[in-house]
Amino acid sequence: MRAADADREAVADRLRAALGEGRLDLHEYDERLQRAYAARTYAELDVLLADLPPVTPTQGSALAPAAASAPAPASPTGDPGGQPGPAGGGVTARWLAEVWLPYLNVITVVVTIWAVTSLLNRDLLYFWPVWVAGPWGAVLVVRTITGLTGGEPRRHAIERARRKQRRQAKRAHQRELGTDGPDESEDPRPAG
Repeated sequence: MRAADADREAVADRLRAALGEGRLDLHEYDERLQRAYAARTYAELDVLLADLPPVTPTQGSALAPAAASAPAPASPTGDPGGQPGPAGGGVTARWLAEVWLPYLNVITVVVTIWAVTSLLNRDLLYFWPVWVAGPWGAVLVVRTITGLTGGEPRRHAIERARRKQRRQAKRAHQRELGTDGPDESEDPRPAG
């Protein structure tokens, strides 16, 4: 039987939970998530969950969830509902900004230097910033095309969300232990 979008979303949710539980690594999660969204039948979806244990409802479990007090991590798309939309426009825009903003900042500085030196000489100098902008821009165009066709924005967002989740878990663990870091009133240097 053919699967519906809701079925693919349910499998994606279960895969996300398995990633959070540590049952899947990031690479395997990404691979299975791609296959889930490409699946057409229930059989294709069942294969993705075959080696994962079923989800036990929280109220039916004797154990408290590990991250019950921690807020749910933001989804890679930034959607508070946690659903990774297939379009992922926000993810792509953020990735493009991270790739291109350093280039634009440097080119702005270089062109400004050229403009100031041209004004000080009272003559337009040779436009040397082209030797900075041209090659670097060509590399970024290739990186952008290969990244967009290879799904790099989504992978980058998943990794960023995972790092954020690790930081939050580490902070929560430190709070539980009562070690939020060194006491500012104590000098960390050894007495001597």
